[in-house]
Amino acid sequence: MGEKKRKEASKAEFIFGKKNYKWLFIGLAFIAVGFIIMAGGGSDDPNVFDPSIFHWRRIRLAPTLVLIGFGIQVYAILLNPDKEKKSDK
Repeated sequence: MGEKKRKEASKAEFIFGKKNYKWLFIGLAFIAVGFIIMAGGGSDDPNVFDPSIFHWRRIRLAPTLVLIGFGIQVYAILLNPDKEKKSDK
């Protein structure tokens, strides 16, 4: 009996469920795409001004994607994994 309890105690259990991790990776993808879009737009020559730095993708779209990604991350963290287990049974 003692050996069985040890096996149950040593069984690794994750804090999050599959659904949580799926949403975490979706949020990370949104954040990564937002930062990739935000990058660039500079000039190789510091004496030359490049107006593409003020393009709507860098000013509006990229920060919006990053904020949406952070919102998805918060949702993924607060998602109850126990609900998922009950609905699967």
